[in-house]
Amino acid sequence: MTAVRRLSALTTGLTLALLTLGGAVRATGSGLGCPDWPTCHGRLLPPLEFHAVVEYSHRMLAALVGLIILSTAIAATVAARRDGPQFRGLRTTAWVAVALVVAQGALGGAVVARELDPLLVTLHLALAMTFLAVVVALTVRSWEAPAAQAGSAEGPSGGDASEAEAKAVRVLKPMALAAAAGTFFLMMAGAWMRGSGRSLVFRDWPLMDGRVIPPLNSATLPAFVHRVLAALLLAHVVAMAVLLRRHPRRAVRVVSVLAAAAFVAQVIAGAGNVLTDLEPASVAAHVGLAAASWACLVALVAMARETTSSGGRAAAYLQLTKPRIVVLLLITTVPAMVLAAGRMPSLWLVAATLAGGMLTAGSANSINQFLERDIDRKMQRTRRRPLPDHRVAPRNALIFGIVLGVAGFAWLVLTVNLLSALLAASAIGFYVGVYTLLLKRSTPQNIVIGGAAGAVPVLVGWAAVKGSLAPAAWIMFAIIFVWTPPHFWALAMKYRDDYAAAGVPMMPVARGVESTSRQILTYTVVLVPVTLLLKPVGSLGLLYGVAAAGLGAVFVLFAVRLWREQTVEAAMKLFRYSISYLALLFASIAADRLLLGT
Repeated sequence: MTAVRRLSALTTGLTLALLTLGGAVRATGSGLGCPDWPTCHGRLLPPLEFHAVVEYSHRMLAALVGLIILSTAIAATVAARRDGPQFRGLRTTAWVAVALVVAQGALGGAVVARELDPLLVTLHLALAMTFLAVVVALTVRSWEAPAAQAGSAEGPSGGDASEAEAKAVRVLKPMALAAAAGTFFLMMAGAWMRGSGRSLVFRDWPLMDGRVIPPLNSATLPAFVHRVLAALLLAHVVAMAVLLRRHPRRAVRVVSVLAAAAFVAQVIAGAGNVLTDLEPASVAAHVGLAAASWACLVALVAMARETTSSGGRAAAYLQLTKPRIVVLLLITTVPAMVLAAGRMPSLWLVAATLAGGMLTAGSANSINQFLERDIDRKMQRTRRRPLPDHRVAPRNALIFGIVLGVAGFAWLVLTVNLLSALLAASAIGFYVGVYTLLLKRSTPQNIVIGGAAGAVPVLVGWAAVKGSLAPAAWIMFAIIFVWTPPHFWALAMKYRDDYAAAGVPMMPVARGVESTSRQILTYTVVLVPVTLLLKPVGSLGLLYGVAAAGLGAVFVLFAVRLWREQTVEAAMKLFRYSISYLALLFASIAADRLLLGT
C-alpha cells in the first residue's frame, strides 16, 4: 500500500503542474507550437523555438503522468492480490484513471488536429479535471485509514465541541459537493469563454463596464454569470471553511482552509487576467489555482463521512428532486440539441438549457413526492424518502418544488427562449396534474399516458436551438414515450407487492405478471421501428441506423426472455438494460451528427 500512496500523491502533484503548464500553453499562444501529434514538426524532439518547446514540455509532462498512473494501477493490482479484497476498490479507481489519461491523450491529438476548436479545448479541460478528481479520490482513499485515526484522536477541545463537531460532520458532504459541482461548472464556463475569445468582454473588475449589473445580451451574459457564480462560490467555500474549523478530523480542517485559500487566490488571479489583458503568468496562475481549489474540494468530498444512509438536510432536499431520474432525462436533451443544430451548439446554450431542465424536472419530482407521501409511507422501496422519513416537512417540500419550477421557467425565458420554458412548464403540469393526481391511483395505463412528461426534455432541447418544433423532435418524443412502459413496468414487476399494499393499480398488480410481460414485449417491438423512423426524418446516417437496429434487437431479446420466464430476475435485467439502451441510443444520435456530419 505504501507504493500506491506515494505514487498516487505524486500523480496528483504532477497533474496540478500539468494543468498549470496547460494554462501557460494557452496563455502564450503555444497551442499549435507543435502543429502535428504525437510528433512535433515531424520530429521526436522539437525545434528550439519558444512555442514548440512550451507545447512539447506539456506533452512530455503528460506522458510522465501517464507512466506514473500506470505504475500506480499496477501497484494497486498487486496490493489487491496480496492484501485482500478490501483494496479492489483502489485497483479499479487506478485503472479508471489509466483509461482517462489515455482518452485525454487522444483528445489532445484531436485538439491539435482541429486547430484548437473551442469545444474540444473545453472538453479537453473537462476530461483533465475529471482525471484529477479520480487521482485525488485515489490518493485520499489510499491514505484515509491513518488519516481518519489521526483526525479522530485530535478533535478540537471545548465545552461545546461535541455539538460543533456534529454540525461540521453533517455539513461536510453537502457543502463540499455543492462547491465542487459549482467549481467544475465555473471552470468549464471559463474555458469556453477563453476558447471563444470572450475573456475580456468586460475590461474592468470587479465592476462590469462600470456597473454591478451591465446590459445583458448573448455576448455579455456568459461573462456576467461567470463572475456572479465565482462570487457566490467564494462566499460558499469560505463559509464552509469556517464551519469545518471544528471538524474532528484534522485533515478535513486543513484541506478546507486550503480550498478557501486557493479559491481566494484564484479570484485574485482572475481579476489579474482582466486588469493585465491576459498576461500569461496571470492566466497560468488562474488555471493552476482553479485546479488546486477543485482538487481540495474533491478531496473533501472523498473524506466526507456520513453516519446515516439518508444524509443531512441538503441531501434530503436533493433527494426530493430524484437526481438519478433527472440525469436520465437530461441525457436525451443534448443529443436533441445536436440534431437540431446540425453540430454541437454553443456550450453556453447547452449549459443554460440543462440548468433550466434540472430545475423544472426537480420541481416536478418534488411536488410529486409531496402528493404521494401517503403512498411512499406504505411502500418498502420508498419509505426512506425524505417526506415519509420526516427529514423534510411536507409544506417545505411543496414550497421547494414550486420555487424550483418558477426559477426554472424564469431561467429558461431569460437565457434560452419562451417556447422551451413553456414546454418545460407543461412537463411539470402534466406530470403533477395528469399523471400524479388523475392517473396513478385510478388506472393501470397510468405510466403509458404519464410517460409523455418524461419525453418533453427532447422537445425543450430542440426548441432551445430552433425556437420551434419539427417532425424529428416529435419522433424523439415518441421514442421516449414508447420506451417508458417497458422500462417502468419491468421495475414494477419487482415491486408488485409494494404497489398492491399501497393500493396503486400498476400493470403487474391490476393485470398480472403474464399480461404485463406480454405488453412489455409488444411495446418493445413497436419501439424498434419508431427509432428507425428517425433515421430518414432526422437525416441521420449509418452509425445511428446500425446502433438503433442493434440496440433494439437486444432490447427485444430481453423482452422475449421476460415473456417466457416471467421472473423478477428477467424483469430487472430488462430494466437495467433499458437505461443503457436509452443512453446509448441518444448518444448515437449525437455521434452520428458530430462524427459523420450527416
